Amino acid sequence: MGRKKYITLVVVFCCVTGFAQVNNSRSLLTIEGSVKGKETLAPISGVSVSTDKGEYTTTNRLGEFRIQAALGDILIVESPDFETVRHRIKSNEDIDVLVMGYAPDTRSTRSKKAILGNAMNHQRFLDSANFYKRTDLQKSIDFIAKSISNLGKRGNKAELSKSLTALGEIYTYHRQYDLAIANLKDALSASSSSRTILLLGKAYNANGEFKNAETELLPLMDVRDLVPYQRVELYEALGDSYKGQGDFNKAVDFYQEGLTIAQKNQISPKIIDLNSKIGESFSQQNRILEAEGFFNNSLSLSKEVAPERVVKENEKVADFYNDERRYDEEIRLRKQSLNELAQLPKPVPSTKAEVLDDQDSITSQRINYKIANAYIAQDKLDEAIPYLQRSIVEADSENDLVVQKDATRKLSEVYRYKGDFSKALESYQEYVAVVDSLYILKEQEISRAARFNREIATKQNRISSLEQERQLSQSKYDLAVTEQQLFEENSKRQKWIIYTLLMAMVLLGSTAYFFYRSNKQQKLANNLLALKSLRTQMNPHFIFNALNSVNNYIAKSDERSANRFLSEFSVLMRSVLENSEEDFIPLSKEMELLELYVKLEHSRFADKFDYEINVDQTIDVEAFQIPPMLLQPYIENAIWHGLRYKEEKGYLHIDVNPMDNETLQITITDNGIGRKKSAQLKTQNQKKQRSKGMGNIKKRIQILNDMYKNRVAVVISDLNHDQTGTKVSLQLKKK
Repeated sequence: MGRKKYITLVVVFCCVTGFAQVNNSRSLLTIEGSVKGKETLAPISGVSVSTDKGEYTTTNRLGEFRIQAALGDILIVESPDFETVRHRIKSNEDIDVLVMGYAPDTRSTRSKKAILGNAMNHQRFLDSANFYKRTDLQKSIDFIAKSISNLGKRGNKAELSKSLTALGEIYTYHRQYDLAIANLKDALSASSSSRTILLLGKAYNANGEFKNAETELLPLMDVRDLVPYQRVELYEALGDSYKGQGDFNKAVDFYQEGLTIAQKNQISPKIIDLNSKIGESFSQQNRILEAEGFFNNSLSLSKEVAPERVVKENEKVADFYNDERRYDEEIRLRKQSLNELAQLPKPVPSTKAEVLDDQDSITSQRINYKIANAYIAQDKLDEAIPYLQRSIVEADSENDLVVQKDATRKLSEVYRYKGDFSKALESYQEYVAVVDSLYILKEQEISRAARFNREIATKQNRISSLEQERQLSQSKYDLAVTEQQLFEENSKRQKWIIYTLLMAMVLLGSTAYFFYRSNKQQKLANNLLALKSLRTQMNPHFIFNALNSVNNYIAKSDERSANRFLSEFSVLMRSVLENSEEDFIPLSKEMELLELYVKLEHSRFADKFDYEINVDQTIDVEAFQIPPMLLQPYIENAIWHGLRYKEEKGYLHIDVNPMDNETLQITITDNGIGRKKSAQLKTQNQKKQRSKGMGNIKKRIQILNDMYKNRVAVVISDLNHDQTGTKVSLQLKKK
């Protein structure tokens, strides 16, 4: 029965090997060549050159091409200007394809430009889309659609990905995050790039999908060819993701990494951004001193760049002071912002909707309103009134109805607090009028937004239809190539199957004999390998806790104890490693190791137990052999699961006594809480996990007894009738 199994395995193995040889038999070569008209020898550019295995390229302006193919592949040369030419590759020599009926003087100028200028036109459309990205969303989308149309039905996937990436970036800038994410995903499907993944991660962050952003961005950590600016953006985006998830420590770590790279490469804008973001993260953790330090860094650095950046950083730090109720410092910074803002050219919004939508913009009316609120928080109502009035006037002149509404309402409340009810009523009436105007404007804004969204949806549908047409055309082409490829592969596969079966029949007899002969040797080798693996698995529980003990000594400045502990621990580990290759070691060595181990554990839990190791003087310990570190897990269980939870101080006894001239009994006894109570103290997670140390011992004993005929036997029992304490009895034979 065993021989039949071996024979079946050999046949399957040989067949699989044959198929693998079929699939791996293609050795790819780089084939170079050219495509020319037969009558005039004029080079033909823009010709599609492919193989029946799916490789694809086009000819350059000189009619030349380069493609990966194998001997026997069919080269397919096709163009609208001549009949398709097929050529079987027989060597790695250059291939000159001469086509009939090609007359360059009869081709229209428009056709020549379409062939030679596709790539140039595609990039020109993308440049136009980026030019209008900030000012005209619809124009940008139109140019993206033109760039995709320019690619044709068999467009280059890399160029398609560039178009979709640009579209995703445009949507992100205009806060259309769902559309941005969808298009960036399509871009990655066409052709993956680090820039596209970065943009997708930022879009996820902006849309509040922080976990998705983390998932997309983390693999970029292993990409080595990122330029420094991209690396800074990656760390910043990961920091934003973790900050969004509330993990401020990780966020700060990534911001710090990005800051280090930005400082090293003198990327000034990012240095300011990251200092500011680190300050915000520390502020969220109520680590005020650290937050203020980084905010001060961002303030001082912003003064070295554009004035707009100074205003932006001033307002961030002022908001921080407001959260901390440091109103005087807040007011000082905001007044500086007013002075800086007065020296800048004022942007003129094209519509009122823009003013209403841009809630994060920094304007003088907003700053004046915030200064007034800071004064009100300090009960300095008289100082607040001029700033509220100034905010109302400026908001009215700028058509900023949101700030005008809030400032007017606040002014009414201030007059009411001061007891000037006539002015309070007058301000409140103005507030009501502004609210009515704002309501009307909001309705108009909603109507415009709905119409705008419909227009965007129409343009997006057009782009999606172009992509679907391209995918359909590509699928048809791939299907035709696949059919041809399957035909060729089937012919080759049939030949190789015949050859493989013949080879299998020849090798079958010798292979079956080989398996039969090596069966017993393999079993022995498996046992030895299992023993070696189990011997090397010392419980990391003790190692990690031992290192924690060293760390505890160091924290207490107890250098002498730390040095002593490390010295003894290193001796133990060295001995364990030296004995790891042995099946058995002298009992005397094992007892030395156990004494050192118990001494280390006792130094950590001196208040929990005392111990005693007794070896009968009549025993010749050198005459007995024992598997290395066999007893250590039992002692560890006694300490960690029995004695450690005992309220009063316990004891641990290790006794070695003779049973007869050929047998010893090793007893490990503790008066701990017992196995039953220890199991009750375990958490649900601990109950699900099985002891690796106990399982290791059982496997080792089973294998050793199988190889050496029952040399070791172990019995575990409760020490007392009330199920407290534990007793482990191990019998060891001499031979």
